[in-house]
Amino acid sequence: MAFPVRVLVVDDDEITCNLLEEVLSKEGYAVHKALDGRQAIERGEKQTYDVVLSDVKMIDVDGMEVLRAYRQKSPETIIIMMTAFGSIETAIRAIKEGAYDYVSKPFKLDEIKLTLQRALEQRRLVEENTHYRQELITKYKLENIVGRSPHMLQVYKTIARVAESRSTVLVTGESGTGKELIARAIHFNSPRAARPFVAVDCSSLAETLLESELFGHVRGAFTGAVTAKKGLFEEADRGTCFLDEVGNISPAMQAKLLRVIQEHEIKRVGGTETIKIDVRIVAATNQNLEILVAEKKFREDLFYRLNVVSIHLPSLRERPEDVPLLAEHFLRKYASQNDKPVLRISPEAMDLLIRYRWPGNVRELENVMERAATLSGTNLILPDDLPRRLHVEPARMSLSSLPSRMPLSELEKLYIQKVLEETGGNKKKAADILGIDRRTLYRMATRLGLIIKR
Repeated sequence: MAFPVRVLVVDDDEITCNLLEEVLSKEGYAVHKALDGRQAIERGEKQTYDVVLSDVKMIDVDGMEVLRAYRQKSPETIIIMMTAFGSIETAIRAIKEGAYDYVSKPFKLDEIKLTLQRALEQRRLVEENTHYRQELITKYKLENIVGRSPHMLQVYKTIARVAESRSTVLVTGESGTGKELIARAIHFNSPRAARPFVAVDCSSLAETLLESELFGHVRGAFTGAVTAKKGLFEEADRGTCFLDEVGNISPAMQAKLLRVIQEHEIKRVGGTETIKIDVRIVAATNQNLEILVAEKKFREDLFYRLNVVSIHLPSLRERPEDVPLLAEHFLRKYASQNDKPVLRISPEAMDLLIRYRWPGNVRELENVMERAATLSGTNLILPDDLPRRLHVEPARMSLSSLPSRMPLSELEKLYIQKVLEETGGNKKKAADILGIDRRTLYRMATRLGLIIKR
């Protein structure tokens, strides 16, 4: 702490008060004394204390009354009770009423010091967590999400309506449109905001690993399971679990997920105990689940359970009016991260940004603006600071530069090759620009007969 920790010692035994004052002052605490409970309460009305170290048994006003007074008027103050062996039951009752801990008399001075240190460390962690939570809640307020197109205004309205409910939400849209951002906005604008938000990429894990991650496992459930482990559903209890790319999960996992939604309970891998959970599920996919249902690749009952409320995120090419807002937002973000002055975008560069089709959507735009902010040698982003692919006229790219009647698969292949060339073969950067993960990039390459080295 920037200032000495203020400690109030409360005991009707003056010798005990003086001893604790001497010992704790040497440890760097600012120590005050009160020789009875009434004086302790009066002191608390005049100034705040970080810690109150109070005896339980005192004449007139006892330690329990001191505890209740501070819990009511100064709930952030840490209360530690001191008690003789015969009043342990009272001390336990004090903990139930909000005391941090108790120490038994006759106490060891090292025990007092250690209890104080633990209490202050716990409060520091709680304060950090509260601050972090508040930052997240502020960050994901609806007014802080960038985009003012009619499409996005409709998305915001839906988020505002659904956030207060417990309903399952399905977020759809192309890769890179910001589906996780919307899931976080739902969570942090809901009554569950103070509880965990747990995100799971269902496409990046093999089925057996995904099951263990989601449901946890008991000791000995499989080779290497030397200890029991909580799953992500348990970690998200009373919070939100975001299942990204839910369309990629196997039929067996679909059945297990359906049971979680219907029964609000899970079983760990290898276990028999049923564990009740309270988790709101927000799922996302870049696939058309209705088509997958028709093709018998996705359970119809699970689809309807997930699709209680649906939010569709438009592609960036469907809302070009948001491109300048997003570009300037990302430019400010990365200029700040790189300790650069405020950067501006020249009219010519902005024209290129608006006319580009953005197949990788918002993720690709963010990648482009990060690159521009990093490489620009001036305070103005010029056309030369943008990747070559943005300089190609859309008409020439779609017609003049392509053979007539090209199959869609060949067009996909050609575009992936072009992006890989522009990134120097960097698969991660190429996947980011395309708005997909690397595993999907490898799968697409295999399907299209495109050879890329892993």
